[in-house]
Amino acid sequence: MDIEDLNKSQLILLTVLVNFVTAVATGILTVSLLDQAPPIVAQTVNSVVERTVETVTQVAPAAVIQAPKPSVEELITAAFAADAARTVTIYDAKVGTSTPLATGIFLPKAHTVVTLADAALPKEVLIGFADGSYTPASLAKSDDVVVLYGFADDAELPSVPTVSLVAAQDLKIGQTALALAADGSGVTGIVSKVSEVGIYTSLPKVPAGAAVVDLSGNVIAIGSTSETGLLMGTDRVRALLAATSTPATPVLSS
Repeated sequence: MDIEDLNKSQLILLTVLVNFVTAVATGILTVSLLDQAPPIVAQTVNSVVERTVETVTQVAPAAVIQAPKPSVEELITAAFAADAARTVTIYDAKVGTSTPLATGIFLPKAHTVVTLADAALPKEVLIGFADGSYTPASLAKSDDVVVLYGFADDAELPSVPTVSLVAAQDLKIGQTALALAADGSGVTGIVSKVSEVGIYTSLPKVPAGAAVVDLSGNVIAIGSTSETGLLMGTDRVRALLAATSTPATPVLSS
């Protein structure tokens, strides 16, 4: 059969066959030549091949699969859940859980509960956690505004999301503020003003001692007894926590 009588499909198959035979012959010839060549030539060829493979691998890395960022709705629900888990109720240890004295915030890393100072607060209290458990605590440090209660070293405490206390200077007007109302319902607003006196938000009345958190669940303010909507910043709590971590012996009730 003359090559001119071949159709298009036959010509393509013939081309593929010729290329295949040529490649095989080239490979055999290359291997034979390398077997006869000095060792330095074989090492050079192997080095070139290895460098070529490394270059191709670096130029075309495997695609990295990134997890999608959480939506604003997911951030809000997670922040409320974390806030609820850290919100505690404080009772008089001598009286029991019949009458709550105050609301507080559990700081898991510090093993501490923060609440507002009140003349009715005793040195020995019972902390009621969101999971229904109760743990005794003792007065660790206080000033005329803030009270910190600490737990015994061997106390069994619930596992709750960790939290940071955001300094007032790091707050921005317009950022989201979340809190739990007295009935446990979630309320949302924004930070409207940051001053030396305290933090103002568009939130309705926040229970005294309750946390106001951002979208990350970190505490940006604490509910106060003010009727004007003024909230207490976390700077005072941060300072008091730092004072308890100094070599000075903390004040513990007997």
